[in-house]
Amino acid sequence: MNITVNKSKGLKGEVVIPSDKSISHRSAMFSALTGGVCEVHNFSMGADCISTLNIIKELGCSVEFLAEKHIRIDSKNAFKKDRYKLDCGNSGTSMRLFSGILASREIESTLFGDESLSKRPMKRVILPLELMGAKFKHNDYKAPLIIQGKELFPIDYKTPIASAQVKSCILLAGLNTVGETKVTEPYVSRDHTERMLKYLEADISTEGNVTRIRKSQLVPKNLHVCGDISSAAFFMVAAAIVPNSDIIIKNVGLNPTRTGIIDVMQKMGADIQILDKRSECNEEVGDIRIKTSDLKSVTIEGAIIPRLIDELPVIAVLASQADGTTVVKDASDLRNKESDRIKCLVTELKKIGVQIEETPDGFVIEGKNKLTGGAEVECYHDHRLAMSLYVAGLICENPVCINEFQWVDISFPEFLPLMQSLF
Repeated sequence: MNITVNKSKGLKGEVVIPSDKSISHRSAMFSALTGGVCEVHNFSMGADCISTLNIIKELGCSVEFLAEKHIRIDSKNAFKKDRYKLDCGNSGTSMRLFSGILASREIESTLFGDESLSKRPMKRVILPLELMGAKFKHNDYKAPLIIQGKELFPIDYKTPIASAQVKSCILLAGLNTVGETKVTEPYVSRDHTERMLKYLEADISTEGNVTRIRKSQLVPKNLHVCGDISSAAFFMVAAAIVPNSDIIIKNVGLNPTRTGIIDVMQKMGADIQILDKRSECNEEVGDIRIKTSDLKSVTIEGAIIPRLIDELPVIAVLASQADGTTVVKDASDLRNKESDRIKCLVTELKKIGVQIEETPDGFVIEGKNKLTGGAEVECYHDHRLAMSLYVAGLICENPVCINEFQWVDISFPEFLPLMQSLF
């Protein structure tokens, strides 16, 4: 599906953005580990999270939709077979986290995915699991992954980069391993796994950038999934850069390991207010009000990068309207996403008039660009790149055509109608 984006005269109103994808994945996976019945409210209906639901069904869970986005998961019959073939679709989260879950169970499982996922690196989770004694067969550390599950032993692992997926994979293996498994990160990455495992009464503790876990049986409980701040980011940036805008985004997750986008926007001078802040299932939640803002440039590097890694493509669009030169460093992990997000982002933004240059671990943007648009851009099968280009199109002087925009459905199938509701 190709779409055309036209310049906006202003965004007004309220939106409820989709359920948090990261929390939705974990709510289904961890419910499957309880051996009981859990209800999950506001589950994400993005394709990646549906892949996780399909996997737990294949593993023997009963999954029933009680209402839209409200599911009942019964895991009493999970993990009863000797062999499983599990389709992860396009979901790297599913493949990496299930690797940790399955490696510690005495079953054989094959994790595979679509063409895009089959090109993505899995070495970063395979290596620590092998240190725990896990047995893998793989295609040069890429899918399909064949896991011969067995009893593992605990490790004290220092991750080379801050990665929530790597950390979570090891912790989930440690959840079913006798002894204490310890993970130390260079910086603190998003901690949805730790928060939900703690809520479900796992023996887990965190101090700074160090997390410890011991073998535990999770307790079945009902779970509520908040709105996804990574999805909200596109609306936040759009409202900040489109003239005459004033919007409220409802029910957004405000987990401190995910709010780097808010910190950066505030540092850039964005007009943001947090309303009705509260706690749900061990996660901070609130509403965000944002208006058109006069922005200034910043340097983004170091410890904040893991807290906004997924938002960096749309932050590049934001920086194009800030006064001065914005520099993004220490973000080489962007090259390992659904696309090489650094190379692809720079290539496509240049087409519409953004003054941006690629660096090995990020990019440099000269701000206060008047974007010309009038171009055809590609999204490289990458949902976040597609939505970032859409936001850029809202301030272009001429229409922008985005090819294969349907890749947005991976994480945010409601994106287009929600954005258009603010016109």
